[in-house]
Amino acid sequence: MNEAASQPPAASPAAQAVHDGLENPQRLLALATLGMATAMAVLDGAIVNVALPIMAHELAVAPATSVWIVNAFQLAVTISLLPLSALGDTLGYRRVYWPGLALFTLSSLACALSPSFPTLVAARAMQGLGAAGIMSVNIALVRFIYRSSRLGQGVANIAVIVAVSSAASPSVAAAVLSVASWQWLFLINVPIGIVALAIAARTLPATPRAARSVDPISVALNALTFGLLIAGVDDIGGARSLWTSAAELAGAAAFGFFFVRRQLGQATPLLPVDLLRLPIFSLSLATSIFSFAAQSLSFVALPFFFEDTLHRSAATTGLMMTPWPLATAIIAPIAGRLADRLVPALLGSAGLVVMGAGLALMALDVGNPSTPSLVWRLAVCGLGFGFFQSPNNRIIIGNAPPERSGGASGLQSTGRLIGQSLGAALMAVAFGRAPEHATAIALWTSAGLAFVGACASGLRRT
Repeated sequence: MNEAASQPPAASPAAQAVHDGLENPQRLLALATLGMATAMAVLDGAIVNVALPIMAHELAVAPATSVWIVNAFQLAVTISLLPLSALGDTLGYRRVYWPGLALFTLSSLACALSPSFPTLVAARAMQGLGAAGIMSVNIALVRFIYRSSRLGQGVANIAVIVAVSSAASPSVAAAVLSVASWQWLFLINVPIGIVALAIAARTLPATPRAARSVDPISVALNALTFGLLIAGVDDIGGARSLWTSAAELAGAAAFGFFFVRRQLGQATPLLPVDLLRLPIFSLSLATSIFSFAAQSLSFVALPFFFEDTLHRSAATTGLMMTPWPLATAIIAPIAGRLADRLVPALLGSAGLVVMGAGLALMALDVGNPSTPSLVWRLAVCGLGFGFFQSPNNRIIIGNAPPERSGGASGLQSTGRLIGQSLGAALMAVAFGRAPEHATAIALWTSAGLAFVGACASGLRRT
């Protein structure tokens, strides 16, 4: 296949001419393709968890082995985000996004048609690589879809999609599995992906390209560092021994040392240490990790509490979790517009304080909760989380040089994945060490993480 055939269709003349955002209807269509692809990529990171018992039975594998259906996707995303964001800086972001979406769509079909466990794991790894192509540059593309004066509104829209997709994944999975087989968790991506590809080919803007090359040694060190980090964090409190987890984390630290050392000598590093040298970016990354760890920890704990302690059905549990993503969807666009006018760092701090307060109120209500009290407390958490997300993303992408938008976007997605993995690992520890008090411990810890994140956010100067 020749080079021209392997590339997405060229950007339209209108897209090539635009340097500070697109005009409607092109802007709305470009946002639509980002929204569809991002929702699919985020959902598929967690939606399979609900179906693992069914999939393990049908594919004749042990439950512990079936976890690789999730791990293959997660590891592929984690080790690919930064290299693909760097490639986006070099080639243009649409030239990474479009093939990533195409690969995600094709591998979704491969997942649905997989006849065996090994082929499903391989297809999931390819799906994760495609998801990384989407998530590594989605926020970077928003910078060129929206005018700079409305950037907060643009990143707020993506923040809503990420937050709601992540939080709603158990309910979506339960809804699909109630009427269809597990294969439809993947098949549903195919028509959506085809539509998103068609829209993207005609609407996504051309973006500046940086004069840089991707260092293969840095790519290898990135894969070893983040792959071992995520594996080590996931193994904490799991079936494998603590020594295994400690060895993985030690390996991540060792490779990470050499990775960072190599990046310090490069003008445009794969790991954006040039951005992390600036307090605004290092604090934003820390804030993002704390916030997503708090969200992930509480979202793993609460379904077990609702079903095992309160004896609610899976369907009822999905409905009871809805106030959080619903409140996030309502408040995030408002926070995004405010971030274009007020100090985003202070807005982010306020959001995390509200989220922490909501989690503390949840923890206080664990002893004898009623459904109405749980609902409004969850809504408070969602309001705080949505009020934080949009300003934080606006800071990360708005303060990066245009040619480093890919690095900033990759940084934001990497922080989210690390935070989510950390939250899940902390929940595993709580279950293993104090199962009778695991929910209360998880909620108080989540509240603490949110408050620490609020402090980190407040230290920023913009």
